[in-house]
Amino acid sequence: MFIDYARITVQSGKGGNGCISFCREKFVPKGGPDGGDGGSGGDVIAIGNENINTLLNYRYSKIVKAEKGKNGEGNNRTGASGNDSFVELPLGTIIYDITVGKHEKIDEIVEHDQKIILAKGGNGGRGNSKFKSSTHQAPHYAKQGGDGEYRELELELKLMADVGLVGFPNAGKSTFLSIVSEARPKVADYEFTTLEPSLGVVRINEYQSFVMADIPGIIEGAHDGKGLGIQFLRHIQRTKILFFMIDANSTNILEDYNVLKRELHLYDKYLDKKQHLIALSKIDSINAEKRIELIKNVQKDFLRQINEEIIPFSSFTGENVNKLKNRLYELIKNT
Repeated sequence: MFIDYARITVQSGKGGNGCISFCREKFVPKGGPDGGDGGSGGDVIAIGNENINTLLNYRYSKIVKAEKGKNGEGNNRTGASGNDSFVELPLGTIIYDITVGKHEKIDEIVEHDQKIILAKGGNGGRGNSKFKSSTHQAPHYAKQGGDGEYRELELELKLMADVGLVGFPNAGKSTFLSIVSEARPKVADYEFTTLEPSLGVVRINEYQSFVMADIPGIIEGAHDGKGLGIQFLRHIQRTKILFFMIDANSTNILEDYNVLKRELHLYDKYLDKKQHLIALSKIDSINAEKRIELIKNVQKDFLRQINEEIIPFSSFTGENVNKLKNRLYELIKNT
């Protein structure tokens, strides 16, 4: 199951209390203060993990607590610090502080093993030995440990991919991803087959590859929440390249492309400005006699009206599939 949104509560550890103690060794009848400091409370730390791509772990585990620091002891022994707690997050996770009605961005996870302190543990209290002075030789007080931090957090995952597949439902995006990568998204001949994003590694050769994301189909009005709405539009924001895919069986291919561009712009005014490639899918499903003329007319319309190129291809026959892979890779290198 793919989960790209979660809310959790984090609580760091309280610092240990300082100790009130006096040396009571044999032959030292008037030993001075020897109370040790308390240990620091544990932190709650987010850590990036490139091997996970969902927030599913935090759908049910809503509370993350770190350990309290131990109290100080006599003979100037400092209490042990509390153990930290870690929140493993996929790359592309944005973290917001929503405590008491706030909605402030803390940071985002973009690298493997990146660490972000979500809640800092409380400081350990000082023992009475730290309060000894020339005028106060036997202090009978110590400091309490500091409180830990409490935060309510919102986690939002935006997939990090080189290429984002953009198209209407049933445009052939999942099929294309399945034949150019090891990804196995659900494929069927009906709308909204893809209900969650899929990632696949597309290999050009032994040493060159890129990551492609299959985003659930967009429909007109998606920016307002229609269809699967903005639930998945945000994943396109992080991609370097957009790969528009238009079904050759559409009654108005150019208008389909314009609608997709418009929905992206209405969601994010910079999104439709990204580098992109346009492809005409499922050309094998068009009668052979009509196919050549259709492709010729569509390419002519795209060049004349919007000065764009559109590349016909078929996932079923493999026509122009390698050409598209190579063109996408060249765009990525030049972006």
